[in-house]
Amino acid sequence: MLLTRDEIRFDFGGAEFDVERDRQALTWVFSQFLYGEVTGIQVGHWIYNAPDFDSAQFLVRQCAQELSHVRLLRRIFDRLETQPQPAHRLVKFLSTGLMGASWEEHVCLEMALGEGYVLTVFYALIDTVPDPLIRRLLETAARQEETHVAFGEEQTMRAGRDPRRRRHLLGMSLVSLFAMRRLAGAMARRMQPQHPVWRQLPAFARHTAELSELRLQRMGLLEEPLQAMSPVARTRLMTAGLLARAMAPLRFKRRRLTGTYLQDRAIANPALPPA
Repeated sequence: MLLTRDEIRFDFGGAEFDVERDRQALTWVFSQFLYGEVTGIQVGHWIYNAPDFDSAQFLVRQCAQELSHVRLLRRIFDRLETQPQPAHRLVKFLSTGLMGASWEEHVCLEMALGEGYVLTVFYALIDTVPDPLIRRLLETAARQEETHVAFGEEQTMRAGRDPRRRRHLLGMSLVSLFAMRRLAGAMARRMQPQHPVWRQLPAFARHTAELSELRLQRMGLLEEPLQAMSPVARTRLMTAGLLARAMAPLRFKRRRLTGTYLQDRAIANPALPPA
């Protein structure tokens, strides 16, 4: 990954949840993750539209891992002795509403940024939930999420070599960041302001946004700090990104792997002439 675990982790100063006292709040949090993991079925769309054989193979593994996380979360609900709750509308928007309209949007918005948000919260829960089983299950999921983020970063950097794609992906990334901040605000209104962990949520949300900005810089999409960009410039980028996304169904689509596999580097042997 382009960011280390030490960079991603937030210092809660030793504050922890009490599993008994915070059972309902933790149930709500894990319910949001459950929705995100169920959207692993969306990976199937990208297997069908993968640009090359290696990417398709990676996505097959990712899809299986995401769906295995559903069972992992079911074990956490069993540990909490609770049942899952519906997902917040902004979680649905970030997970499904921002589902990529192109391969480049998918790897940037859903993998590099979206799973980057997830990984940041996983690390936070590992540090603040004292239950050994829950921590162990989250560590298992986090290690797999790290590979998904790294794949998204690498693919996004490749896509960002094209200046027009780079500008579009930056605009859509700003839309994602806007939704993430709104979600953090919605969470803050639900939680106890005097709770040793929840009272740090505003600072944690700022930390998550700063990490996303740093990731955008290291992927080459962002050349200057967002604070140096005027609100008008940011609005223009977001508007242009959303407009291009709305027009995406009208754009020419690339050929699928079933039409290009004989030229794929994982299949073709460049040392041999074609039959």
